[in-house]
Amino acid sequence: MLKASEIEALVKGRSLWSDARLRFMRNKAALLSLCLLSFIALACIAGPWLLPHAFDSADWDAMSIPPGWKNAHFWGTDDAGRDLLVRCLIGGRVSLTVGLLATMASVSIGIVWGATAGFIGGKVDTLMMRIVDMMYAIPYLLIAILLVTILGREFYLVVLTITAFSWMDMARVVRGQTLSLRSMEYVEAARAMGVSTTRIIFRHIVPNLLGVVVIYTTVTVPGVILTESVLSFLGLGIQEPMTSWGVLIQDGAKAMEVTPWILLFPAGLLSVTLYCFNFIGDGLRDALDPKER
Repeated sequence: MLKASEIEALVKGRSLWSDARLRFMRNKAALLSLCLLSFIALACIAGPWLLPHAFDSADWDAMSIPPGWKNAHFWGTDDAGRDLLVRCLIGGRVSLTVGLLATMASVSIGIVWGATAGFIGGKVDTLMMRIVDMMYAIPYLLIAILLVTILGREFYLVVLTITAFSWMDMARVVRGQTLSLRSMEYVEAARAMGVSTTRIIFRHIVPNLLGVVVIYTTVTVPGVILTESVLSFLGLGIQEPMTSWGVLIQDGAKAMEVTPWILLFPAGLLSVTLYCFNFIGDGLRDALDPKER
């Protein structure tokens, strides 16, 4: 005989987010990727403080040492005698920071831009989306070179450059979803009650876009990290003495025939991180898809 509390628990339905969480937990690839990504992020944050070597200190007696457990430098050293493990962790910290900051900024801009254009519609929508089309036609490498030439190589310029050319996809997605939401009954009711356009957008439209926003955010982060790595590899991003995965890959590519571990370790970390984000994005897409309920 079931108790009243047990019967109530069986009858009571699950919310969208709790149901999505349960389905995400059943996705082994996404769950493993989340655990691995969390480990990499934690290692990049705490690792440099726990290891005895500084990322910018050169040991001239230990130049180009190969990796080995018996060495003082587990992952070996570069041609200047700097510990590669610490440099990879510092580079991961910089690359992940750039990826998160640029993603947060670009997602915020894309949500506001796309929701405003989709909800207002008409000439405003046409004008705003034509601006997006023009932004697509501008090569971001050209802008990056101009910014570096005029303002110098600074951390905030890398974030600014990537943000300026990574919000358009989010704006298009949000606009398309807003066009389907603006005719819903609760939006029409809010209009009939005299609620302002700004309040409707941020109170009724944006909260109902969170599922799509979360999915595309996990897709945007690896793209931003890869863009930062490309800019740093071309000498337009993070500069010495600070480092990133792109800088380390650039250094390793120069000496890959003599010291291949300088290239393999940062390239491996970058690849694993990008794969983790992609698997997490696939898992969130499947978990938040209402057709899968």
